[in-house]
Amino acid sequence: MILVDSSVWIDFFRGKTTPQVHILDRILGEELVAIGDLMMTEVLQGFSTERDFNKARRMLGALELVEIGGRDVMVEAARYFRHLRVKGITIRKTIDTLIATRCIVSGHRLLYSDRDFDPFVEHLGLEPAI
Repeated sequence: MILVDSSVWIDFFRGKTTPQVHILDRILGEELVAIGDLMMTEVLQGFSTERDFNKARRMLGALELVEIGGRDVMVEAARYFRHLRVKGITIRKTIDTLIATRCIVSGHRLLYSDRDFDPFVEHLGLEPAI
């Protein structure tokens, strides 16, 4: 399963041409693509019109939905954050730590364009979908 981060979905809905959007275009309908509950909130809150909001909600609602949190993920995310901090790396957003942790513990690949995920790939085994 490939979990797609909000950073990619936002570019997708804005019509941006990025390597990650190109990958997303290619894998939609070919692979099991999922969105996390937290990412869905991040994406949907950015729409200014009800029409666009509802269109995106229907599209994203057809995808596999992954619950990002839970007690075990929360504790492991704190461990990962602390592990990276000891290495001198501070992740800017807690939500990114939670997303990366969910992917690592569940074996999901992550399609992202947010550089905060790079340390999770380099040091903790997060598998990118690129």
